[in-house]
Amino acid sequence: MKHTHGLLVTVMGFSVAVSITTAKDWPQFRGPDRNGKSAETGIIKSWEQKAPELLWMGEGMGSGYASVAVVGDRIYTTGDLKDGQGVVAVNAKDGKVLWSTAVTEGAPKHSFEGARCTPTVIGKQLWITTSNGMIACLDTDGKLLWKKDFKEEWGGKMMSGWGYSESVLVDGAAAICTPGGPDAMMVALNKDTGKELWRCKVPEFGKNGKDGAGYGSAVISMGAGVKQYVQMIGRGTIGVRASDGKFLWGYDHSANGTANISMPVIVGDHVFSSSAYGAGAGLVKLEKDGDGVKATEVYFLKPDVLQNHHGGMVLVDGYIYCGHKQNGGDPVCIDIKTGKVMWGPGKSLGNGSAAVTYADGHVIFRYQNGMVVLVEAAPKEFRVKGSFMPKFQARESWAYPVVSGGLLYLREQDKLMCYKL
Repeated sequence: MKHTHGLLVTVMGFSVAVSITTAKDWPQFRGPDRNGKSAETGIIKSWEQKAPELLWMGEGMGSGYASVAVVGDRIYTTGDLKDGQGVVAVNAKDGKVLWSTAVTEGAPKHSFEGARCTPTVIGKQLWITTSNGMIACLDTDGKLLWKKDFKEEWGGKMMSGWGYSESVLVDGAAAICTPGGPDAMMVALNKDTGKELWRCKVPEFGKNGKDGAGYGSAVISMGAGVKQYVQMIGRGTIGVRASDGKFLWGYDHSANGTANISMPVIVGDHVFSSSAYGAGAGLVKLEKDGDGVKATEVYFLKPDVLQNHHGGMVLVDGYIYCGHKQNGGDPVCIDIKTGKVMWGPGKSLGNGSAAVTYADGHVIFRYQNGMVVLVEAAPKEFRVKGSFMPKFQARESWAYPVVSGGLLYLREQDKLMCYKL
């Protein structure tokens, strides 16, 4: 995976570290920078006259809602397989399965059965979490290198009963995951051996939400000049110091007691978070506080303005684009600096929640009923640039769309579709 140097720019008054990676790989959940954005250009104009062409449809992914990682000529995902939940690797040229490795003994049992985790792939290794609460490391040829059980090791607990959904954050030598245990909400492990580096106990910081892990994945922030891992757990959004696992701050205003799912959005010294089930959305500013960091609320958006269920949010040039509403995906654009609604919520062109990915000036909305809609990423007006219904749709199409190498990948349970952009 090849990268160029980063860049510090000012977006709507915030200083933001911007990646200018030229890599076309999509090596982890929500892309190279874990923010749902592709750096590719010249690949999308409009779908109004012609929808993307289906190049191939592969099968053998297993059941589940996981998205895919694309590295070189291979694609990786997770699913419930014949022997248990595990990893599947396929040929990027035709979607044919190269290998599959079960990590659990039998398929985990919980509501909406199936895998949720997108593998994180670096070099010759990859990392996953299983929906029954294990973190595992495999090599890219399918050999299991190590695994740890969240409950056995750390008293792991989810806030509710839909199964662990976290995609592992690998940062340097550390693999970061969120077991949700009372003394180990988040842990850092040696990525090569699984040896514990630190664990973070989270104190009470508010009354909203519920104890245990949430359903999102951690992201990195340099807020207030302190490297930290930001995650939305059962009680709300937290910041954990990367160097030693010290709890830094917590924010519960945008949390709910059923399921906190979407990843927070990082912008300089600020963090934006949202959840549904009647919660809302809020922006906090991070500032130094002695040897720690404090989070101060800048504004809060009530649930009738914005509540993002589980399709995620993307930040483009200072504006948040996402779906709004409980079990809904009504398109909306928010000025992240002020919380002002620029447009929306627009009328949903699909049914159910919408998973979003940004590419080449547009936001791709993938709805629960399978419908894929192209929306221009422009704050002045809501403009749909076309839509199409994929060839195959089985049940809830919750897997996030992936853009890599000028191609659009749509995981749908046991099948994976590849469209030319």
